[in-house]
Amino acid sequence: MTNMPPSGSNLRGAVDLSSLVNRAPAGTPPVATNGAPATGAAVGGPAAPTGAVTVPSLVLDGTDANFGELLELSSRVPVIVGLWASWSEPSTALLAVLEKLVTGLAGRFVLARVDIDSNPQLAQAFQAQSVPTVAAVITGQPVQLFNGPLAEEQIADVLGRVLELAAQQGVTGTAEAAGVAADAEPAAVVDEPLPPHHLEAYAAIEAGDYATAQSEYRTALAQNPNDTMAVAGLAQVSLLARLQGKTIDQIRNGAASAPDDLDAQLLVADLDLSGGHIEDAFDRLLSLFPAQPAPGRNTIRERILELFEVIGTDDPRVAPTRSRLAALLY
Repeated sequence: MTNMPPSGSNLRGAVDLSSLVNRAPAGTPPVATNGAPATGAAVGGPAAPTGAVTVPSLVLDGTDANFGELLELSSRVPVIVGLWASWSEPSTALLAVLEKLVTGLAGRFVLARVDIDSNPQLAQAFQAQSVPTVAAVITGQPVQLFNGPLAEEQIADVLGRVLELAAQQGVTGTAEAAGVAADAEPAAVVDEPLPPHHLEAYAAIEAGDYATAQSEYRTALAQNPNDTMAVAGLAQVSLLARLQGKTIDQIRNGAASAPDDLDAQLLVADLDLSGGHIEDAFDRLLSLFPAQPAPGRNTIRERILELFEVIGTDDPRVAPTRSRLAALLY
């Protein structure tokens, strides 16, 4: 799992979202085990009011600007935070599952969707080393849940444990979407089927087997070189594979202690991009370029082109980066 904010960080009324990343002191009891909140883990704070609260929708877009309101809402109803990116097929698929489950639970939760590209403060605050990353907020306190894809049944189990944790803190209210009757049936969710090799890749990602996922996407591309979803999926899963098993501190400390180690610097660029700091990632790579011998320059060029696919070649940050790269090459 990523190093998510511990439950000891007080977020209520936070204006500077960087307070989310404060570490708990030594001895703070863990709030998550094997991807789910530990039963009986306590989150500090007074008992919260119960009852129904009206919200625009059970599924909201969480932003750097409105997250303070969501923190306040979490004193009435648990808020699930799903950090995602449009270029990440696994994160968009998981977000759809979260929306289905939250909607089906008839107001027991509110889901806040956070696009890390549009909301870099929140991406940094929740230390989203990769997407999808999922957390909860209860009485203004963050609770780490999981990162990476999970099966629907596992996610449902995690949500059940969050409800238990919320009940311990007196957060037993419900949310009602404005203009929707409380007893209305949730809208049916229709999932578009993925192509076969995409399904195999997604199953491998769920299992943490990124090598198999890469192989499946390469097979899909061999069969259809114009499969843009496979191009994006391969780039994304390659990024996940490079970051797998490494912590934020390990990556950053490794790069700081070895400024001439190209692999270490490339990994920091991966970390920056995965956390939504896209300009920083490209600037790091382009700054490294002039001092490198020919093989190193080619490695950097290939990594930049791959990261273009990760964020999408129509992203507005691609064109200026491409121009800077071309100037360095020629």
